[in-house]
Amino acid sequence: MGVNKFAHLSEQDIDRVIEMAWEDRTPFDAILTQFGLAEDDVKALMKREMKASSWRMWRERVQGRKTKHAAIRVDDVDRFKCTRQRAVSNNKISKR
Repeated sequence: MGVNKFAHLSEQDIDRVIEMAWEDRTPFDAILTQFGLAEDDVKALMKREMKASSWRMWRERVQGRKTKHAAIRVDDVDRFKCTRQRAVSNNKISKR
């Protein structure tokens, strides 16, 4: 995968993808829905944009986390954001 995969993303979009990837309760499916980036694409973007130590810390944090993977997520969690989060700016889809 080359840089062309991310060519459609603005700097603001890249910042938002990184922010969403760091959030515990935002699944990779939400990033796919909003930005068209699959989990592997998000990992590649994070690796490209972050320092090596930050990348390693993020990968350890995300590895196997149930809230980041919709397929292994608890059934009663059906939202992209935490209930305590009042508003998220720069989302490309409306809130429910």
